Amino acid sequence: MTNNSQKILFVCVHNSGRSQMAEAFFNHIAQGRAVAYSAGT
Repeated sequence: MTNNSQKILFVCVHNSGRSQMAEAFFNHIAQGRAVAYSAGT
């Protein structure tokens, strides 16, 4: 991953598990071309 990589933020206000699952799925599919983070509450 370089500093120029795309960064994605998943936010879910009612169920943090959803944003964590989306983060993991996205990171698996992106294969290092982009990186996702979870900010569920």
